[in-house]
Amino acid sequence: MSLIVPVTRLPHGQDLPLPAYATSLSAGLDLMAAVDAPIVLQPGERVLVPTGLQMALPEGFEAQIRPRSGLALKEGLSVLNTPGTIDADYRGEIKIILIHLGQKPFTIERGMRIAQMVVAPVIQAQFQEMDNVAAIGQNLNRVGGFGSSGV
Repeated sequence: MSLIVPVTRLPHGQDLPLPAYATSLSAGLDLMAAVDAPIVLQPGERVLVPTGLQMALPEGFEAQIRPRSGLALKEGLSVLNTPGTIDADYRGEIKIILIHLGQKPFTIERGMRIAQMVVAPVIQAQFQEMDNVAAIGQNLNRVGGFGSSGV
């Protein structure tokens, strides 16, 4: 399935490539840092990193911002609010909240692939209040909470 997403490169992102899939079967598009100068993140620090991009997602879609697995494993770099959500009505710059969970300083440089973005369909739920939802599907009545299904 293919979807056209209008995108604008902001002045500080003009020389960077548009988001792209690494392979023909990739689910996530790579997003790059549109920083003017390198940013050195110390362990435990977080930073908001611009991508130099704005987009207009079609109604009925969202974009999820996720960590890149290689940076997470090798450097301890993650997206703080993962997955971050970009709604279809947001038109501001895409910025990534990164946190450094590694043990040594990490440098973010211009053009570095810092996160991935997954565009996905959205279903908006309508909630209907009931007296006792636990009575629905009696054989599915698991209410124990965190860890209640075992390890």
